Amino acid sequence: MEPAQVRLENIGKRYGEQWVVRGVTLQIERGEFYTFLGPSGCGKTTLLRTIAGFAAPDEGVVYLDGEPVTHVPPWKRDVGMVFQNYALWPHMTVFENVAFGLRERGARREEIAEKVKLALEQVDLKGTANRKPSQLSGGQQQRVALARTLVIQPRVLLLDEPLSNLDAKLRAEMRLELLKLQRDLGITTIYVTHDQEEALALSTRIAVMDRGSIVQEGAPREIYEQPRGPFVAAFVGKSNLFEGSVTRVDDGTAEIETLEGIRMTAALRPLLPSSPARGARVALNIRPEAIAVVRRDDTISSSNRLAGKVLASAYQGSLVEYEIECAGRSIKANVINPKGKPLFHRGDEVAIVFAPEDVLVIKTEQAR
Repeated sequence: MEPAQVRLENIGKRYGEQWVVRGVTLQIERGEFYTFLGPSGCGKTTLLRTIAGFAAPDEGVVYLDGEPVTHVPPWKRDVGMVFQNYALWPHMTVFENVAFGLRERGARREEIAEKVKLALEQVDLKGTANRKPSQLSGGQQQRVALARTLVIQPRVLLLDEPLSNLDAKLRAEMRLELLKLQRDLGITTIYVTHDQEEALALSTRIAVMDRGSIVQEGAPREIYEQPRGPFVAAFVGKSNLFEGSVTRVDDGTAEIETLEGIRMTAALRPLLPSSPARGARVALNIRPEAIAVVRRDDTISSSNRLAGKVLASAYQGSLVEYEIECAGRSIKANVINPKGKPLFHRGDEVAIVFAPEDVLVIKTEQAR
């Protein structure tokens, strides 16, 4: 069956007097891996359940391939949903779990056997058909739940935090397997997670949600490198957020003094709604990986060089995480392992260096 296009038009859902989702309009193209990303309670699972038909919106319309399905029951929408807890029947074998949806649809025995075999091969579970869920690892159970959904050949695959119950190593492995499977099948996939690494790794597009609304939508790189406000910058990846005022604008750059009295130069992005003028109040973001940590007496020059002292360091193998005190402010820096060179430790006097292109102006309020 061909993957579907999904469109939400002004979707709103409330429980009692509380709106959990309000005014959501978006379009998900055929074959996309689209992710709702946000903190607990932001409305992402409610949106997923609305697309599935398990929750009826109080406002708006859900479309599949241009047809309104807002009042169509879940079993008639040709969508498949994988739940966070997998929802496998413990008394059934793997084969019986995967075959359940086909039997409910009246498929012939030969067709069921063929499709279940193919679905188990697709998720790399060949040879497990006669096992019970209790005889499987967490990753294998997750794959059974996925196979049970894929076997009915849905037009849309809905995934509600399906990896959250796995340990970190298995989660990373399953993330790659899920990515390859979705790209191979080309099925329209809508994913819910609060894990920004998952969202960045899997998605063709991401909708970042906060308090029932989409605050930014875009490709993973756009979301990470061009956040449109402090919430997105802080939630997606690690950040150093500052507030300050523009003291000078000149030739595509702005000089800014932060509330702590730190002076820095920012390269102005073309995507800003408007360039900040002198005196404008701004919010800034510098990613930790954009900051170099050097000896205080190092001769490296930069328009952004600040003296500081190491508050903490954490060796992570491939990188070293530093917390540096500058002008009474704690700044995070992630430095690629210098391999063979000495590391900095608590109390060391250092300097941090970063380029104007890495100082992102993410919010501007013009002076009145």
